[in-house]
Amino acid sequence: MSSLNENLKQAATWIADADSLIITAGAGMGVDSGLPDFRGPQGFWKAYPALGRHNLGFEDIACPESFHSHPRLAWGFYGHRLALYRDTVPHSGFSLLKRWADTKPHGAFIYTSNVDGQFQKAGFSEDRIIECHGSIHHLQCLTPCSNNIRPASNLKVYIDSANSEWLTSLPACPDCGEMVRPNILMFNDCEWLPHRLQAQQAHYQQWPALRPVVIELGAGTTIPSVRRFGESLSAPLIRINPRESEIKNPQAVGLPMGALEALQAINRLLT
Repeated sequence: MSSLNENLKQAATWIADADSLIITAGAGMGVDSGLPDFRGPQGFWKAYPALGRHNLGFEDIACPESFHSHPRLAWGFYGHRLALYRDTVPHSGFSLLKRWADTKPHGAFIYTSNVDGQFQKAGFSEDRIIECHGSIHHLQCLTPCSNNIRPASNLKVYIDSANSEWLTSLPACPDCGEMVRPNILMFNDCEWLPHRLQAQQAHYQQWPALRPVVIELGAGTTIPSVRRFGESLSAPLIRINPRESEIKNPQAVGLPMGALEALQAINRLLT
């Protein structure tokens, strides 16, 4: 079994030799920026105690049905998250990744299950990002009445934080007047519009990288979309995860570290 130092050196070598980076990221990537990582109902209710009082867990509120049964709670939850992500500054690990990508002939492509828009805020190009679960910064009709997906940039958020409730008129679709919802793939979701994701995937298919390295950050096994994508590629893989870093692949290393800590350690070996 390789030591942590050996795995760090191998990771640095793969990054140095690559012509591009494929950065795959799950919820753990945002922890060092101060974003919550919901682990189990207690972790969720600690962040949203009002939803705990209603006995609503993450899967109960993060589904289209909640917009029908608890519309003000649903928008209270998503409105709070939208405001939080707007205010959050990406941690310095994002800047390290951007700096490494800028030295590569083909830069970087991002594949993330995060809906927070932190990679865009950190300066990564919009056309080099796949958001496989959508984005909280875009809205669609709840029905939906059309395939229109619109930016949420003009949506003003007014929340009663103590009760996790939306205070003003519920956001409405400009086409039909029905309520809108975030363009996020939720639990038990048959109404999500995938057209924005499909356009992102088309950009990836046209990306000319030949010798990438995959840097996986904070992607767990509960919702394994990000892990599966990285593992499907014929490229060296660096798995960074403080709790679930194991990987059985001779072309992969696991680093049992947080995202920022690991990126800083690799950077010291690259400079």
